[in-house]
Amino acid sequence: MEYIVVFNTCPDKGTAEKIARCLVESNLAACVSISDGIASIYRWQGEICRDNEVLLIIKAKASNYNALEQKIKSLHPYEIPEIIALPIISGSQEYLDWLKG
Repeated sequence: MEYIVVFNTCPDKGTAEKIARCLVESNLAACVSISDGIASIYRWQGEICRDNEVLLIIKAKASNYNALEQKIKSLHPYEIPEIIALPIISGSQEYLDWLKG
């Protein structure tokens, strides 16, 4: 697994943009897409919750995952932020070459 997509939800657009910019500026991610206006329904401390959130879709090298996770945790306001990495198993060769940096 050479490349990954990481999902991270944020409470608002300002937080999302701050994290996205930091990940790209520090070369931990090649690209971060910001999807505003998602609704999340989840269980937290025994309660069913619903929140409007902003989703980050982070494209990165798998070798950057540990540092990327730590950077998100250092900037994120949630006690337990969603940080989920999935392997990129295939993609256009030109885009994958661009991800290399």
